[in-house]
Amino acid sequence: MSTGLQIGDVTIPGRVLMAPMTGVTDLPFRQLACRLGAVYVATEMVAAAELARARPDVVRRAAVGEGLPLTVIQLVGRDPAAMAQGARMAEAAGADIVDLNFGCPAKEVTGSASGSALMRTPDLAGRIMAAVVAATSRPVTVKMRLGWDDDSRNAPELAARAEALGVKAVTVHGRTRQQFYTGHADWDAIAAVKRAVAIPVIVNGDIVTAGQAREALDRSGADGLMLGRGVYGRPWLAAHLERALADGTVLHEPDRDERFAIVVDHLHTSIAFYGTGLGLKMFRKHLGWYVEQAPWPASPEDRRAAKGQICRLDDANAVAGALAALWGVTLPKHFRNDAVEFSPQVVEAVAI
Repeated sequence: MSTGLQIGDVTIPGRVLMAPMTGVTDLPFRQLACRLGAVYVATEMVAAAELARARPDVVRRAAVGEGLPLTVIQLVGRDPAAMAQGARMAEAAGADIVDLNFGCPAKEVTGSASGSALMRTPDLAGRIMAAVVAATSRPVTVKMRLGWDDDSRNAPELAARAEALGVKAVTVHGRTRQQFYTGHADWDAIAAVKRAVAIPVIVNGDIVTAGQAREALDRSGADGLMLGRGVYGRPWLAAHLERALADGTVLHEPDRDERFAIVVDHLHTSIAFYGTGLGLKMFRKHLGWYVEQAPWPASPEDRRAAKGQICRLDDANAVAGALAALWGVTLPKHFRNDAVEFSPQVVEAVAI
């Protein structure tokens, strides 16, 4: 069933994409997800104006690295010139696709007339799209919501405008901005977007299982799907759903040893990327999700208690040791308890 997507001159060998998520899809996470089989993982949302000013934390969000089959850099902003400059910088950094954020519902983003606030100003959104398409040779895509609220569900109209301006694909989260993440994603409403354009349409929102993936595609008529919060603590999910859509294969969730190796790999790469102190700090949210998503211990209350304890540890080896004890994993003999550096055998990516 899964045959891939063509976005401009970029061929994506699958239909399951991972969304850009601030504080989640940094370079260590993207590299890990790709090692586990993901074919498309976008960067964190990158503020175009701050990227142009080379603010260190913003530049880091747009970081590219080895082991990525595809580099997708997402830009956010309200100024067409700044967004165009951001697109030029993204292309120079190696972006295969430049994505525009017209969907973020966060108040700090919409309050500056960016993200999903641009769905209230389609003329400005059009100027941004035109400026970015003119500024880069790379395919430009747009991620949006159904609209600002239920009285202004203008995603089909904005998608049609995007296509006319040269945008090569649109992703639609099946909620309005005013819904934030409450209620349920309306996959049926995305069918109107699909009817409005000829470019690929990607459905997003509330997709975690293979059954939901099939239903979202069927009800929306979309060409592909995008995962968001469902990948928290499960960086292998995109690869699993890809296989399920392709041939019906149901892949097992990682066992104790596999999960442990994945977590330690992620911890190691986070420290290597950010440095010891910041690397552990940036990793903690992922660590919490790994603990929450694992079935050990069986009690959710026990998992929450363990999460609180492990996430307060300030030493990488102590984190790994505590997690091994929680999951009943025997630490390999080559594991070093006296240093932050881990043996390559421990951090080797696990083939799920």
